Amino acid sequence: MEISLKPVGTVKSPFKSMGEAPRQGRLSQELSEILVFDEYSDALDGVEKCNYLIVLYWMDRASREKLKAIPPGETEERGVFSTRSPSRPNPIGFCVVEVVEVKKNTLKVKWLDALDGSPVIDIKKYSPEIDCVR
Repeated sequence: MEISLKPVGTVKSPFKSMGEAPRQGRLSQELSEILVFDEYSDALDGVEKCNYLIVLYWMDRASREKLKAIPPGETEERGVFSTRSPSRPNPIGFCVVEVVEVKKNTLKVKWLDALDGSPVIDIKKYSPEIDCVR
């Protein structure tokens, strides 16, 4: 089976290396920008009405070989599918972000833990009725 992904944009972030990024975006108030490529600008129609978005991005500097990781605050190694480790077979990042500003093809957001230059693979509206289990 072949899967093909096309980035829809890129991240402009204050985090230049994995050691600089927060473990979870919600632990930081730093602002980032998502620069959506021109060919996807129509997909942004209505996004200014959203307070929160789900950003899926490619963690291009993460290891794809690791199948086990030790979660923060723990001592036992576990399979990466039971963790939020960036190192995994398909390093897809998932982050709920707060929308601060929308200008043309640029979204200014907070809570994004992606590294500078990370490819954005999708953006979706966050819905508390659907996306929150409590």
